[in-house]
Amino acid sequence: MPGLELAEVILAVIIGTLAAIVYSLRVLILMERRVASMELNIQKVTSKILNEELVIEKAIKRKPLKVKKR
Repeated sequence: MPGLELAEVILAVIIGTLAAIVYSLRVLILMERRVASMELNIQKVTSKILNEELVIEKAIKRKPLKVKKR
């Protein structure tokens, strides 16, 4: 019955490979969710910075800088 043992080993290798693929996909999905969360946070920060820059630009346009003459 050595043929049956070889078939069992091959089947075990195939099942192990499939399990590894499923686990890798699970890890990949978790990492993608983390990256998406980081991108969302970066977008929020950049929008806040943009709003602050607009406020500063409006303040600068209202008050022209006085240039000292020598």
